[in-house]
Amino acid sequence: MNLLESLRYLAALEQHRHFGRAAQSCHITQPALSNAIRALEQAFGATIVRRGRQYEGLTPEGELALAHGHRMLHEAESLRQALASRAGAPTGQLLIGTVPSAEPVAARFAARLQALHPGLRPVLRSLSSPEIEAGLDTLALDLGLGYSGRPEVKARRLQVWPQYDEHCYVLRHRGAGDAPFGFGPPIGWAEAATLPLALLTPEMHFRALIDEAFAGIGARPQVAMETNSVLALLMAVQQPALAAVLPGALVAVARGQPGLQARPLVAPVLRTPVGLLTADTGRPTLALQAALALAQQAQWLELVAAHSGALGAAQA
Repeated sequence: MNLLESLRYLAALEQHRHFGRAAQSCHITQPALSNAIRALEQAFGATIVRRGRQYEGLTPEGELALAHGHRMLHEAESLRQALASRAGAPTGQLLIGTVPSAEPVAARFAARLQALHPGLRPVLRSLSSPEIEAGLDTLALDLGLGYSGRPEVKARRLQVWPQYDEHCYVLRHRGAGDAPFGFGPPIGWAEAATLPLALLTPEMHFRALIDEAFAGIGARPQVAMETNSVLALLMAVQQPALAAVLPGALVAVARGQPGLQARPLVAPVLRTPVGLLTADTGRPTLALQAALALAQQAQWLELVAAHSGALGAAQA
């Protein structure tokens, strides 16, 4: 039995929560993955996976095995990078988790990092804030892009690398399909609450932020549609009937779409810090060192500020 490979299969199983999808992600057959997990159980002398007709999660022993497995896989990847990399030319994989509202920024960051270091292979995953924080804590992720002001970030002692302040906009179709995209005058939260809104689902942290903003002025929004997909929100506002409350990073994506208008939300202006997050391990891999170097470059910070939702983005 190859212990590291088997632990990688276990990590994939917990990530995908399905034997078939986990096997596909590891480029092996489902029976091969199942056999590897059973071999782990025999080697450890404990049941680590709860099985029914489908995957039902890990046992307490499985959670412990996965936590140690993530650390072993992290150390193995760090060693591979150290052996394969030349000075100034890091090589290897970098696992990045991003909250959905910051996906455009994360994708831009990953692409820029890979262009600077062709030997790196960023892997970008869209995750919730709790999933990112837990993934960093267990070393299942190398880097996260998320809401740095959350109490959980401080509680887990995650390191924060500030990137930008997120601003909110109302995005809607103006009815003229051939009109160019434009920025309109500011709109208050009270007026926005009267519009039929497409919003992210309540478990999403960005939704919690805007719900707090509406509640803070005593307004109850007209929720016409909910989704956990930012792409679905962008598609929904292609129809004049719906408006959406979106972060500036997604508005920047919509700027190429004719007929849309973005209006900054005010009264109050909601600014939420977004940062890159890392575990406080003290031993970053060479790939992570390269990523953090980029994260602190003045040129990158200027770029991300221009495309992340600052109120001056209309002129960027």
